[in-house]
Amino acid sequence: MAVTELEKLRNVGILGQGGSGKSSLGEAMLFAAGATQRLGRVQDGTSVFDYEPEEIKHHVSISTAFHSLLWKKYSVTLADTPGYAAFLADSINCARAFGGAVFVLNPSAGLRVESERLWTVANDNKLSRLLFINKMDHEQADVIERIEPLLSVLETKGVYLQLPIGAETDFRGIVDLPSMRAYLYEGGSGKFAESDVPAELQATAEDMRRQLMDTVAEVDDEFLEKYLDGAELSLEELKKTIRQATLQRKIFPILYGSATHQIGIPQLLDAVIDYLPSPADDVELEGRNPITGEVEKRRQDDSRPFSAYVFKTMVDPFAGKLSVMRVISGKINSDESCYNANKQSKEKIGHMFRLQGKKQEAVKEASAGEIVAAAKLKDVVSGDTLCDEKAPIQYPGPVHFSPVISFALEPKSKADEEKVPQGLHRMMEEDSTIELHRDEETRDFILSGMGQQHIEIVVEKLKRKYSAEVVLKVPKVPYKETIRGSANAQGKLKKQSGGRGQYGDTWLKIEPLPHGKGFEFIDQIVGGAIPRNYIPAVEKGVKEAMAGGVIAGYPMVDVRVTLYDGSYHDVDSSDMAFKIAGSMGFKNAVEKAKPVILEPIMTMEVTVPDECMGDVIGDLNSRRGKVLGMETKGHTQAIKCRVPMSEVLKYAPDLRSLTSGRGEFHLEFSHYEELPPHLAEKVIKQAKTQGTEHHAAQ
Repeated sequence: MAVTELEKLRNVGILGQGGSGKSSLGEAMLFAAGATQRLGRVQDGTSVFDYEPEEIKHHVSISTAFHSLLWKKYSVTLADTPGYAAFLADSINCARAFGGAVFVLNPSAGLRVESERLWTVANDNKLSRLLFINKMDHEQADVIERIEPLLSVLETKGVYLQLPIGAETDFRGIVDLPSMRAYLYEGGSGKFAESDVPAELQATAEDMRRQLMDTVAEVDDEFLEKYLDGAELSLEELKKTIRQATLQRKIFPILYGSATHQIGIPQLLDAVIDYLPSPADDVELEGRNPITGEVEKRRQDDSRPFSAYVFKTMVDPFAGKLSVMRVISGKINSDESCYNANKQSKEKIGHMFRLQGKKQEAVKEASAGEIVAAAKLKDVVSGDTLCDEKAPIQYPGPVHFSPVISFALEPKSKADEEKVPQGLHRMMEEDSTIELHRDEETRDFILSGMGQQHIEIVVEKLKRKYSAEVVLKVPKVPYKETIRGSANAQGKLKKQSGGRGQYGDTWLKIEPLPHGKGFEFIDQIVGGAIPRNYIPAVEKGVKEAMAGGVIAGYPMVDVRVTLYDGSYHDVDSSDMAFKIAGSMGFKNAVEKAKPVILEPIMTMEVTVPDECMGDVIGDLNSRRGKVLGMETKGHTQAIKCRVPMSEVLKYAPDLRSLTSGRGEFHLEFSHYEELPPHLAEKVIKQAKTQGTEHHAAQ
C-alpha cells in the first residue's frame, strides 16, 4: 500500500439488495487484483468479507466489512455492505465514508425496497455509481429488457459501456464499447483473451456505441460540439467525458459480469479507476464549528488541519473497541492527540489499522481520504468527529433508525442475569439499532431491533461473544385499567385475634378523570371521623390497589378518589389497618364503577409498492387499524394509520410476506383507547388464569 497520492485513492462501497451477489463480487475483485490468494465463496464460508460466525451460518452480510487492493498502482478500499432490510442501517451510515459505489443488480430478481432505499441514500450522499449487472451466467431472458424497468424504478439514466457476449450458461465475456475491444473468458478461471469484436456482434456493438456517444454528447457541451462537427474523438476524450458525467451523476455507467465465474471483473476494476472519484475530486465537506456553531467547510487535502469522521464501531471481547473512520483532511499519526468535537474532549490515538477483512494491518500514519481504524479510543462513538483542537469542526452525525420489532428477554439462568445487560450494552456500541429497556409496567426487559432475523442474530452473538443466554418471548402489552362511572363503597378492616386487633374503616367515592390526568386524592374528612395522621395511609392503600389493578392486574389510571367518612378505634387502629381499609374500599368501589381495560394505540406509517397497497390496507383493517391517509412517494405509497399495539407485535414478518420483502414500517406510541368488550373479556380471563397458575407455583 505504498501509493498515497490523493488522486490514486478510491473508497468504494458495494451496494445492492441481499442476494444480488455483493460479497461474491467483492471477493472476485480482491482475487483478480491479487489481494487474496484464493477466491473466497460465501456458500463455502470462506469469504473474507462475511467472516463472523453468524454471517457464515446464515449466508448473509450482517455488518459492513472492508478490504483494500492495488490495481494499476491505484489504492482501492472496498466496503462490502449488508443488503437485507434488517441490517440496512449499517450500510446507510457507512455510505458517508464512500467516495463512489458499485451498485449491484441481479436482473432476474428484480428490485426490492432495499435497493430503492440504498439508491436514495446514494443520491442523498451524492455518490457517483457504476451499475454492475451480476449473475449474467444465470437463467434469464433478454437482459436489457429486464434492466430498463429497473432503471425506470430507480429514476436514473444508465449508459451501457459494455455488451455481453452470450447469456446464461453461454455467457463468456464482454465487449467494451468505448474501445470496441472484446474480452473472452476461459471457463470459470478468470483468464481472458482480448480480441476484435466477434463478427456476429459487430453491428449491435456499433449501434450501441453510437447510442453511448449520443448520450454522452447530451450531457457535455464541448463533446457535443466536436461530435456534431464530425471531429475524430479519441478514446481518452471519450473516457474523460464519461468520467466527468459520472462524477456529476448525470449518467451511471452499466457493466456486465459474473462474480462467481470471474467474468468482467478486471474490466470493472478498470472502470472503478477510470470513472469513480478520488478524494481529490470530492467537493468540500460541510460541518460546523462546535464552539461558535458557525458553518465550516473542509477540503480533502493533506495540507489542511486534521479532521476525521468516525462512521462505525466494532467491539471485540478480547481486542476491545475499534473506531473506524475516514480521514477527511490533514494527517494523523499513532500516539498523537486529537480533539473529539462532539464531546469537546481530548483523545489519544494509539494503534491504527487498515482493515483487511477480519485481519488488521498496522499503520503509523493516516492521510486525507484514507479509511482506518483506531483502537481503544476512550469516549468515541459512531458519529463523532475527531479533529485538530486548534481548527475544530464537527460533521453531521449518523441517521437514527427506529426499531420495528420487540421481544421480551428472559435470562436462562441466574448466572446470565448480569451477563445479559452487560453483553447487550457492548453490542449496542457496535449497532445503534439495538435498543434495550425495562418496561416499568410489565417489568420485562424489552429488546428491540430492525427485524426478527436481526433480533435472533443478536441473541446468537450474545451467547457466542459474551456467554449469555436468553429466551425470547413476545412482550406483554401494557394494558391499563380505568372506570367509566362513579361509585361509593366502604372499606373496613376489623380483626381481633387476642391482644391488640386491627381496625380501619373508610368510605370512598371514586369517579373518572379526563384521559391523561392520572390520579387525584381528595380528603373530605370532617369532625375527626378519621384522625389526620391515618389519612396518608389511606391514600397509600388506594395507590397500591391502583398499581396492582382490580379487574386484570393492570395499573389503573385517570381516577379521582374522595375520602369522605370512616371511623377508628383508639387502640386497634394503625397506619397498616387504614392502608388495608383504603385498598379494600377502592376495590369495592371500582367493581361498581363500570371498570374497563385500555389498550395502547400506535401511530404507524407503512411504505409499500403501489401494487401491494390493497392487500396491506385490507390486512390493517383486519387488525382493527384506522387508515388516516396516504401519500405517494415515487413508486411507493406511504399509508398512515393508527392500530392497536397488540395487533402489530409480530407485524414485520407479516408485512414482508405481503409485499415480498418490499414493505417497511415505523411505529410510535399514540394514546390509549378502550379495549372492545369481547377482547377485554379474553384479557381478563387470561390474567385470572395466569394469576391462578402463579399462586399454584408458589
